[in-house]
Amino acid sequence: MMSLEPCYLRDWELQVHFKIHGQGKKNLNGDGFAIWYTKDRMQPGPVFGSKDNFLGLGVFVDTYPNEEKQQEAQKRRYSPGNQRVFPYISAMVNNGSLTYDHDRDGRPTELGGCTAMVRNLNHDTFLVIRYVKRRLTVMIDIDGKHEWRDCIDVPGVRLPRGYYFGTSSVTGDLSDNHDIISLKLYQLTVERTAEEEKRDREVYLPVVDNLKLPGMEAPLEPMSGLALFLIVFFSLVAIVFAIVIGVIVYNKWQEQSRKHFY
Repeated sequence: MMSLEPCYLRDWELQVHFKIHGQGKKNLNGDGFAIWYTKDRMQPGPVFGSKDNFLGLGVFVDTYPNEEKQQEAQKRRYSPGNQRVFPYISAMVNNGSLTYDHDRDGRPTELGGCTAMVRNLNHDTFLVIRYVKRRLTVMIDIDGKHEWRDCIDVPGVRLPRGYYFGTSSVTGDLSDNHDIISLKLYQLTVERTAEEEKRDREVYLPVVDNLKLPGMEAPLEPMSGLALFLIVFFSLVAIVFAIVIGVIVYNKWQEQSRKHFY
């Protein structure tokens, strides 16, 4: 399910009211659902029912630990220090070059995440995605207390405007019901300083600052005309200066040679 119109808001908040329920017992249910903010409207694929190598943001509510189960099947010890407790919420920003690693539950490209015990609850469960001043935060309200709890907080996230919101879900050999009860999008009014206005200028490719993931390097900013002129000018001055110094040194050397000769 995708929005019919793209979103051109600069700062926004998306509130998601959802419910996950089913007959499967612990770790015998799956697989989860995703919330999208992407350039293209949804196309079927392997990432929670949508296509891989997407452009934009994906927030995943994953209910099945694929990596842990594969480790168990291969009779390999799963390091408790690296273990994540499922259901697990994570986020990923993609510029189209990254692949979501389903077998590892998206760990290689994860921006952050948290455990969220959201299955078969008798009260309402909510998730909010907030994007303000290039900062992405995800919070959850799943305890029936009407209180938001922090889950993900990532600064330096640059998302273009004009993308589509949507949701998708998938079940494999196991099953669950993933009910999206409502999606509510809010425009946030935020004041910016002149420096923040310059920093938060329009971008055309999703990227996360200072994040070292394959293919996620920030694009180099084009050089201004003045900067290019100054570089060329001072380069020429340096070349001329080097030539003059070379001529002076050469003439001195010739004079010294003649004196020694006579």
